[in-house]
Amino acid sequence: MSKASLPPGIEPPRTLDGQLCFALYSTQLAMGKLYRQLLARLELTYPQYLVMLVLWEGDGITVSDLGERLFLDSATLTPLLKRLQAAGFVQRTRGTRDERQVIVTLTDQGKALREKAGDVPVEVFCATGCDVDQLRGLKAQLETLRASLIAGSVDA
Repeated sequence: MSKASLPPGIEPPRTLDGQLCFALYSTQLAMGKLYRQLLARLELTYPQYLVMLVLWEGDGITVSDLGERLFLDSATLTPLLKRLQAAGFVQRTRGTRDERQVIVTLTDQGKALREKAGDVPVEVFCATGCDVDQLRGLKAQLETLRASLIAGSVDA
């Protein structure tokens, strides 16, 4: 969006605190710190936790489907999955119909971890200091923002 397309009388912010990107970035840092503390007892990183969340929703998916769901490429996912496999939480196998596909499934240990991780969302909710409606609204706004940014992204 160019300055010419901004509403009349609106100037783009030029200070750090006026930047949407900084509000998102600093919030992500605070959220990351909270998750690091909560996930330490599970011996998971936040990206590993996201992978596990997807697998707990539906086990036995391809790496490419996992990547689409998490907005990650296979170069980022592969090392994550290797570490989760080394920890005994997942198994990776080649597809029987298409050997180029890698299927990720939970091990018994990975399935059991779901119960141990059950309090994480509750603890995060409590830490936000928001009520349910505020969080639902914020989440919906962020999802809309993400979709707009993806749709309007410029390939370098």
